[in-house]
This record gives sequence, C-alpha cells and structure tokens, in this order.
Amino acid sequence: MRQIGTGCSSFPCRWVSPEIWSIAKKYIPLGKDNAMKNLSLKLEDDIFLETEKIVTKVKKNRNRYINEAIAFYNKLHKRRLLSKQLSKESKLISEDSMKVLAEFEKLNDGD
Repeated sequence: MRQIGTGCSSFPCRWVSPEIWSIAKKYIPLGKDNAMKNLSLKLEDDIFLETEKIVTKVKKNRNRYINEAIAFYNKLHKRRLLSKQLSKESKLISEDSMKVLAEFEKLNDGD
C-alpha cells in the first residue's frame, strides 16, 4: 500500500493499493508536470468578445482556449527565432562555404 498525501501528492491522506495508484497517477494531475499559474489578464473588448464567440462555438472553456492559443504563439515565435539564428549563422559561414566549394570545383576540373 502507498500513502498518498504527505510528501507524494496533493491528495487527501489515505492508503491506496499499488494497482489503484498506478491507474490514478495516469489520470489525476499531480506534481510539477501539470502545474498551473494564476494570471490576471486584461483583454481589449473586441478581442474578448471575439474570443467568447469562438469559445462558445468550439465548446471549449476560455482557459483551455487561451492556453492553446499561447502555446501555438510560443511555437510560432520559437520557429521565427530559430530561423533568424540559422540565417545569421549561415551568413557567418557563407564565405568559408564558398572557399570550400571553389576547392571542390578545382578538384573536379583536375579530373
């Protein structure tokens, strides 16, 4: 048996069999993996009203919708930042790449 509560999760303290514990930990959010932060957010009226219309139509709660929107926006910006970084690094090595290419062309011309 495993005691839940003090030290292992936010459950009320009670005894649970290992079988039930293995099932419960899959379906019940525990620990840092599912931690949520409270956030006070001010939205412009038109954005709020549009969000409310969409949330109603897609049948999602507002919190889930905003979480998904921010996750999408974060991925978008990560890709943009990576693209900028790759472009910058590509420019840094372009001169060396041209030198290597010229050397390979000399090798091919020599055949």
